[in-house]
Amino acid sequence: MNSHLEQLAPRPLWRHFRTLCDTPRPSGHEAALVAHLEAWADGLGLAHDRDAFGNLRIRKPASPGHEKAPGVILQGHLDMVAQANADHPHDFTRDPIATYVEDGWLHARDTTLGADNGMGVAAALAILEDDDLVHGPLEALFTLEEESSMGGALNLAEDWLEGEILLNLDSEDRGQVYIGCAGGADVLVDAQLPTTGLDESEVSMRLALTGLTGGHSGLDIDKGRGNANRLLVRALRRLEDCDARLVDYHGGTLRNALPREAFATLALPAEELEAARTRLAALEQEMRDELAGVDDGLQLTLGPSDAEDATALTHDASRLLVNALHVAPCGVERMSTAVPGVVETSNNLGVVRLEDGRFHLCALVRSLRDSARADIADRFHALFELIGARTRVENAYPGWTPAPDSPLLARFCSLHRERLGVDPAVKVIHAGLECGILGAKYPALSMISFGPSIRGAHSPDERVEIDSVAEFWDMLRALVEDLASPAT
Repeated sequence: MNSHLEQLAPRPLWRHFRTLCDTPRPSGHEAALVAHLEAWADGLGLAHDRDAFGNLRIRKPASPGHEKAPGVILQGHLDMVAQANADHPHDFTRDPIATYVEDGWLHARDTTLGADNGMGVAAALAILEDDDLVHGPLEALFTLEEESSMGGALNLAEDWLEGEILLNLDSEDRGQVYIGCAGGADVLVDAQLPTTGLDESEVSMRLALTGLTGGHSGLDIDKGRGNANRLLVRALRRLEDCDARLVDYHGGTLRNALPREAFATLALPAEELEAARTRLAALEQEMRDELAGVDDGLQLTLGPSDAEDATALTHDASRLLVNALHVAPCGVERMSTAVPGVVETSNNLGVVRLEDGRFHLCALVRSLRDSARADIADRFHALFELIGARTRVENAYPGWTPAPDSPLLARFCSLHRERLGVDPAVKVIHAGLECGILGAKYPALSMISFGPSIRGAHSPDERVEIDSVAEFWDMLRALVEDLASPAT
């Protein structure tokens, strides 16, 4: 599958990306890919090892005469976000990613593509096998579980890496270079809520909100797109006067993806069914008007449920849960004053579940300020404590403090100007690059992040601009060669 990828340029990079598409690698299932890369390294005679968590490092000695150049670490993560359209069955642990080219962009068929961070991984592998490249000591660091928890970076061995310069290859805009990023944390809420059976006057109905664009919960949080959990809860609020009770709820699949779909089963008095349909039709039009030009595919539907012998939350528990979700922090909280145009603090209501009275929520808070991140988490605690829920914070990771005067950035900018005729845009990103974590473990590292243009990351609309991949590859090769020579 995906043989057409090897006809694209630069061929070495696209050949490796084909391997990544053909090898399933959702978060937590990277073992087969790691084994493949170890065998590949053995075939080239390259040294490789893993730390206790399983992060993989592949090393290549410097070109003759460049042994004293600063060591360069090429860094990316092996896992990808697993998202598929609801009508497309796809097992991300077994099935390869099917790709196609359209209008200069590479897409996947109804699933995420994995260009995030497959492009960076493929580029690092192509650099390692490039025998025409002049370079200093090279290390390629491939981390695990970045998309699910930042687990690989958080558990990275200390005193293991040898390089002085780290090139993170996980950015998504050509012509830009990143020197800082937001930190983040998962906020988890759990509760066991009281339930009762349906009475004779109630019918079981399925409420669905579908058709949203979704996207990356950091990069796309400021684009005005709908959050399916936020919007379906709004619909549930609209039905409170109809005495609706929640039976179950399933919204979103990943805490770092804007949820595209959400579904709830309701216990609804039969006599209120027509009123509920009327209210929902009016609300659907309101939301369509609000999201026009951003999420034009929104659909809100109410139909029969096949739930048998269902139990629903009590009226009080259902009302309290819906109200709490309705006021929970969601979206952009504050824009940065220090870095104009960049989101400072945000929250994504990523995953919401309710089954048999067991409630679970997983939100991802991001901020350039650790204090603001902690405050959002505390607000969740204060809010959901009111309904007897337990709140905890996990997988907290620091931001990456910008170093705008670094010699590494200056060399990159000079090369970019020399090769492309323009200065790159120097950026701080509202997303969780691993640089902040790696910098905390290896504070002497000098770091930048750059990559090709990727759009729709973390959604089935993910795509990568083919021309930008060639530009990214050219810049990466040029930078590695430049760093092998003394600074001028």
